[in-house]
Amino acid sequence: MKLVAGLGNPGEKYAMNRHNVGFMAVDRIAEDHGFAPWRAKFQGRVSEGMLGREKVILLKPETFMNKSGQSIGEALRFYKLDPADLIVFHDEIDLAPGKLRVKQGGGHAGHNGLRSIHGHLGEGYGRVRMGVGHPGHKDAVPGYVLRDVPKADRDWLDDMLRGISDGAPHLVEGDAGRFQNAVALRLNPPRSSTTKPKSDAPKVEKPTEPESDDRSTLQKLVDRFR
Repeated sequence: MKLVAGLGNPGEKYAMNRHNVGFMAVDRIAEDHGFAPWRAKFQGRVSEGMLGREKVILLKPETFMNKSGQSIGEALRFYKLDPADLIVFHDEIDLAPGKLRVKQGGGHAGHNGLRSIHGHLGEGYGRVRMGVGHPGHKDAVPGYVLRDVPKADRDWLDDMLRGISDGAPHLVEGDAGRFQNAVALRLNPPRSSTTKPKSDAPKVEKPTEPESDDRSTLQKLVDRFR
C-alpha cells in the first residue's frame, strides 16, 4: 500500500494557486483512475483506489500548507506505513514551469509543506517536484506561489497533470523512469511526419527487356537502306 499526498491550501480562493498544484495532481489521478469519492479523514480529504496492482490512499491535507505534516503523519500511522511508502506531490520554484523531477529523501529546500512533513516524519519519503518557476527574488516567493497559475500557462499544466495520471501506476510501483517518460510524452509528444525520408543511395534504373524482332533477314536488309 502507498500513501500519495498532494500539498496545497483548502478553499476555492486557493484552488488555482501555484502552491496548489499538488492538490491538482491527486485530483486528476482520482478522477482518471476511478477512485472512491473523497471523504473527510486525517484532518484532510482521502480517496482510495488501485493504481496497477498497488492499493493507494490519496490524501489532501486541509491543515493549510505549513501544517501538512500533521495530517500526513496521522494517516501514515493509521495505515502502519513507513515514510518510504509515502509520495508527496508539491510545487517547486527551483524548476521551470512544465519541468518535473522525482526525488527520494533529501532536504526540504525551504518549502513550508515539506518542512512540516520533515518535522513529523523525517526526510525518508518520496516527492514529485512540479516546476512552477521562480519570481526572480526570494522576497517575492510567498506572493508568487499564492497567485493563480496564469491562463497562458494552463495548457502545459494540463499536459503535466495528464502525464502524471498516465504514469501514476509506474510511480507507485517504484519505476520513476517510466513515470517521468509518461509525463514527458504529454509535454513533448513525438512529431508525426507525412513525408518519407529521402535515401542517400542513388536510384538504380531497372533495365528494360529488349523487344523481340520477328522480321526476316530480307526484310531487315530492306529496312536498313530505307
